[in-house]
Amino acid sequence: MWKTKKIYNDHFTFRVKPEERFSKDVPDWNKFDLFADTMVVRVGWAVVYILIYVLSISVFELAGTHWWMYFLLPLHFMMGPVHGAIVNWSGHKYGYANFDNNDKSKNSLFLDFLMLGELFQNNHHKLPKRPNFAVKWYEFDPTYPIVRLLHASGVIKLKTS
Repeated sequence: MWKTKKIYNDHFTFRVKPEERFSKDVPDWNKFDLFADTMVVRVGWAVVYILIYVLSISVFELAGTHWWMYFLLPLHFMMGPVHGAIVNWSGHKYGYANFDNNDKSKNSLFLDFLMLGELFQNNHHKLPKRPNFAVKWYEFDPTYPIVRLLHASGVIKLKTS
């Protein structure tokens, strides 16, 4: 995972130019990317999570919430790297393959509902531009209906091919 982080950082800081297949037809939001990667934004998101916890647990005292749930805050702060590690590690170690991609990518169907379609790594490596990562009749990508809704509402535009 450290190697993957280094590769991502090299691309993000423009030390390495990505292959055209990874950069073709991708919107360029450099200013937003640079802003979103600042410490101010990271601390801002941490404050938002803390406020959600305080409001849920202490102010509104929502049913099922308890003081010990504050110990979950570090997990929320590290949600992105934890999600990435789960997807990239188990998505190449456990499961089954629909395609021979000459890599170790796998589809981890039983864990996929927790990762919202991200564990269809084998399908994604074969068909990287496909918005629906599910391929077989028994596979379901829970994010795809959301993508379709965003397309129908005009928030995003899916390419038709």
